[in-house]
Amino acid sequence: MVRVDGKGDGTGLIRVRNLDKQYRRGSEEIHVLQGLNLDVDKGDFVAFMGPSGSGKTTLLNLLGGLDLPTAGTVNVAGDEITAMSAHKLTRWRARHVGFVFQMYNLIPVLTAFQNVELPLLLTKLSRAERRKHVETVLAVVGLSDRMDHYPRQLSGGQEQRVAIARAIVADPTFLLCDEPTGDLDRKSAGEIMELLGRLVHEHGKTMLMVSHDPRAAERAHVVLHLDKGVLVEGTASAGGEA
Repeated sequence: MVRVDGKGDGTGLIRVRNLDKQYRRGSEEIHVLQGLNLDVDKGDFVAFMGPSGSGKTTLLNLLGGLDLPTAGTVNVAGDEITAMSAHKLTRWRARHVGFVFQMYNLIPVLTAFQNVELPLLLTKLSRAERRKHVETVLAVVGLSDRMDHYPRQLSGGQEQRVAIARAIVADPTFLLCDEPTGDLDRKSAGEIMELLGRLVHEHGKTMLMVSHDPRAAERAHVVLHLDKGVLVEGTASAGGEA
């Protein structure tokens, strides 16, 4: 269950309390997030919407340990990431967070297989174990027949599928998706959202997604609107029901 009132029982996967983020631009202090609370359970699919500059990407960066808040706490599965050292946070992020961005961020000189394998090179898995993991997730995203192709040989939708496979190959605790369909045509965007929905409903993934596209957001269980640094809970979408 997703809550934004700060009254969750503390047993959820992600617990955010009184989160503030401020930036200084010259003499001006900009409040991006103000006293934000959020509770997300394992297996939830949450979409964040709001106007440009409303703090959606900033929130994802804070949840993923890419940035630190001005005040408040982020707790994931019992780990208070806002209290971690930079070194510990890097290790935590590699183990627990899968990132999917609007731009696929694939390495052009590596094949699809090699791009997906990258996160596993930091683990103690053997070469054979890494291959098994990579082949499994490429099958999940429907690209078993493209594993030896380079990014330039793939369509935009296929590149994003490779990026999603890379995000899930180490079985992260949760996925953060920042405009995952923003660079795709409508058909490809629909296919990517179908895939993300299956990852939640069939594979039990927890997903938090920023999107400007109502068609993409309707796949989520809950749509949260962010404006002027405050989260407002919308309604559960019919398309996001399990």
